[in-house]
Amino acid sequence: MAKLTFIGLGVMGAPMAAHLAKAGHSVTVYNRTRSRAEAWVAANGGKAAATPAAAAAGADAVFSCVGADPDLEAVTLGADGCFSTMRPGALFVDHTTVSAAIARRLAGEGEARGLLVVDAPVSGGQAGAENGVLSIMCGGSAAALAAAVPFMQAYGRRIVHVGGAGSGQQTKMVNQICIAGAIQGIAEGLRFAQASGLDLDKVFEAVSGGAAASWQMENRWKTMAEDRFDFGFAIDWMRKDLGLAFAEARLNGAALPVAALVDQFYAEVQTMGGSRQDTSAVVRRIRRPDPA
Repeated sequence: MAKLTFIGLGVMGAPMAAHLAKAGHSVTVYNRTRSRAEAWVAANGGKAAATPAAAAAGADAVFSCVGADPDLEAVTLGADGCFSTMRPGALFVDHTTVSAAIARRLAGEGEARGLLVVDAPVSGGQAGAENGVLSIMCGGSAAALAAAVPFMQAYGRRIVHVGGAGSGQQTKMVNQICIAGAIQGIAEGLRFAQASGLDLDKVFEAVSGGAAASWQMENRWKTMAEDRFDFGFAIDWMRKDLGLAFAEARLNGAALPVAALVDQFYAEVQTMGGSRQDTSAVVRRIRRPDPA
């Protein structure tokens, strides 16, 4: 049993922390909204701390899953940040989707303090976190990964060490770029099938077993056809993630024309009131064919 800390108990962090507790570890949690931390403790045991620094004191490993770069900076390097109390040799694993720049900065700050640091954004959504089957893309040293993997196996089904600090975040950008193109293609294909008067179940049966198959098609074709868009990963979050990819592309010279176009489509859905709907709501901006 290890002494662990988990910072950030949102829809992803709370179930991930719960899996660590179920694995037998002693887990101290911190959340900006104290009531959420107290509710987690009531459900899972462990204890809640008043600050990230207090939560991390004496911990073998600290995990975080917060909102964006400023949030991550605050809980690590801020006045009450966890880096101020972590002991040399301790492990820090960040599961937030943030910029590669801050991931590299934390790796450097951690090295100066004798910490092992991993940037480890995840894919699989809320359901993946709850079921403990996330895909985790990791950046950091081999030593840091060796320390982190036994813990991450509590909630990760696929854990891949991509490369050095920041490469986990860059890989998550690849993930979001690919999703943007895939879901837009499915939206257009769905509307085309509807305009053609085809049986949507038969179309799905025909195309989902071939080259057009994807997780997005398997899980979103039917719900998009039924105008249901309450499946977790909100358009607001996707646009944040794509913004990180665009910023990185400006540095490395990559061209992202399709992702940029889909990002603008998401902006249209936001103006339609769909900010908190999931990414498949991009289909809303394509007119549904009138019934024959």
